[in-house]
Amino acid sequence: MAGKMCWLSRSGGDGEKILHLQTLTDRSWRPYTAFPHICVPDYRVPGGSKGWATYQKLMKAGWTLVPSARAKEFAIVEVETFNNR
Repeated sequence: MAGKMCWLSRSGGDGEKILHLQTLTDRSWRPYTAFPHICVPDYRVPGGSKGWATYQKLMKAGWTLVPSARAKEFAIVEVETFNNR
């Protein structure tokens, strides 16, 4: 299974960027930690990037890195439809 990867802010703002994954084109970006079957433990390096070890694993597996500035082009807007039921 090959997907897309992107470095996005954890809180959606300008904070620290962590690895986010998109496994299918009809799914939204989610932090790598939301995929325990895919991610690997982070390196124990002070100040190291969160998700770097997973990024390396997935690059070798053929995943595509999407520039952060272009991530919205690949994003899926999740709409709540509770009121429409």
